[in-house]
Amino acid sequence: MSVLDKVNSPEDVKKLTNEELENLAGDVREALLYKVSEVGGHVGPNLGVTEMTIALHYVFNSPIDKFIWDVSHQTYPHKILTGRKIGFTKGHFHDITPYTSQHESKHDFFTVGHTSTSVANALGYAKARDLTNDKGNIIAVLGDGSLSGGLAMEALNNAGQFDGNLIVIMNDNEMSIAENHGGLYAHLAALRASNGTAENNIFRAFGLDYKYLADGNDIQSLIALFEEVKDIDHPIVLHIHTEKGRGYEPARTDKENWHWHVPFDLATGESKNSGAGKSYTSIVLDYMDKKMQEGSPILAINAAIPGIFNLKSFAAKYPKNYWDGGIAEQFTITFGGAAALAGARSFIFHNSTFVQRAFDQFVHDLAINNEPAIVFVKGDVISGSDETHQGDFARGWISNIPNLVYLAPTSEEEMLAVLDWATTQHEHPVIINVPEHGVESRPTVLTDFSHAQYQLEKSGEEVAILALGGLYSHSEKVAAELEKSGIHASLVNPLFISSLDKEFLTALTENHKVIVTVEDGVVDGGFGQKVASYLGKYNVKVLNFGADKEFNDMVPVTELYTRYHLTPELMTADILTALKD
Repeated sequence: MSVLDKVNSPEDVKKLTNEELENLAGDVREALLYKVSEVGGHVGPNLGVTEMTIALHYVFNSPIDKFIWDVSHQTYPHKILTGRKIGFTKGHFHDITPYTSQHESKHDFFTVGHTSTSVANALGYAKARDLTNDKGNIIAVLGDGSLSGGLAMEALNNAGQFDGNLIVIMNDNEMSIAENHGGLYAHLAALRASNGTAENNIFRAFGLDYKYLADGNDIQSLIALFEEVKDIDHPIVLHIHTEKGRGYEPARTDKENWHWHVPFDLATGESKNSGAGKSYTSIVLDYMDKKMQEGSPILAINAAIPGIFNLKSFAAKYPKNYWDGGIAEQFTITFGGAAALAGARSFIFHNSTFVQRAFDQFVHDLAINNEPAIVFVKGDVISGSDETHQGDFARGWISNIPNLVYLAPTSEEEMLAVLDWATTQHEHPVIINVPEHGVESRPTVLTDFSHAQYQLEKSGEEVAILALGGLYSHSEKVAAELEKSGIHASLVNPLFISSLDKEFLTALTENHKVIVTVEDGVVDGGFGQKVASYLGKYNVKVLNFGADKEFNDMVPVTELYTRYHLTPELMTADILTALKD
């Protein structure tokens, strides 16, 4: 019988001997490694905080004492110890979410999957506790580079003027998703080297008390530290040095690739799925390399996610032309936009679910100043991700900002044509929606993308399908289904997400009864609704296909396509019904 078999709640952790606590750490690691090897997930961050989590539950009394986790990448051990270990057994992997959820457990307080939020959340809870005369310690857990996010700094600054109990754990594992970037991390290194005694201390500068623990993977040292600060009457930062990936050699030696990992062979660490081959990312990287060889002042920028775009290969070859801003999406947009305005060719790479944090910078910096940066947005698709990483909202908010040229190429040829134009024009920011359904080849005649020019790929009548970006080939299947009913639909590649080709749309109304828009994201505020708004004065019906405005949590894509009537069969049925009405 393992020690974990005896642990079904935090109360059980408190009953364990020192030896059992050590054995429990091994059991927890074994359970979480088993799960992530089968279904993928965050590996390194969770392995690194196993001892810390055990010590927290040994000393404090959750949920009266509240653990506010940052980004949730470190919460698998917490879930295991708070009655959710069933989620780490075969057949039950998806019974629990990969992130904290107040709907799942009384030991969680937020649904959170983005970084740098924990201190602000914890401070809000602490203030409310004192106003309502409630009890309990409030503990925020920062980590994985979260300190580079502006919200974390704003929260620490405000915590410095708080006069009640607040414990902030700075989990320093010397890593973000990739390696940390910025002068702040040299400062943390100096604190580590001095065992926390360095006179220059950013946390004390904010007005916060401070303690350092060199071995954050030693359970007894952690217990002693937590017992020392339990029920403290003022804010304090516990700077705890841990090892990301501890307990699994592949994750310990290759921390970046094992931050999150696809399913893998537990014995060898080899991935079970291969993602090799040409991608739109590789096409862009090859293009950048070509431009560098031609002497273009390319500046590749990202916010701590180089692995998503394989930017490390570019960085290794052209280190002076690469900038990782850390977890600081806002910074990358303002910085990259300014560099573009000053003459560099800024290529800014973002994941859709993270770039929403920089909405103000898109408006106030890029758009108002017409900074000719090129921003690549990946992951703006209907997907089976959890609700904290749902990426299909970007099209709606970006497309409603003036001055941006927002494009959705459907093929390698179009991507290259867009890049050729974007790198030579200086009038507007260019946002490129990266297709997610495999690289396709399709000729293009466009070379100027300064104004909307829809492309009629197939001429028909009665029905016109405007298929945006990655769903163009999907819509070809719809056209084929309509052929079975004798309907020869026109097929249009609009390419422009936020700009309407009004002349083209007007011409469609002359010989089409139903105009269909298809997009790989939320319909509300998106491409289709703009088309429908313009065509409202004409005697045509407009059907908008895309996602509903809702949060989805790990819903299979096939189920979502059925729900949204995005399968070729359901789309065809809806179109035929509209023709009859």
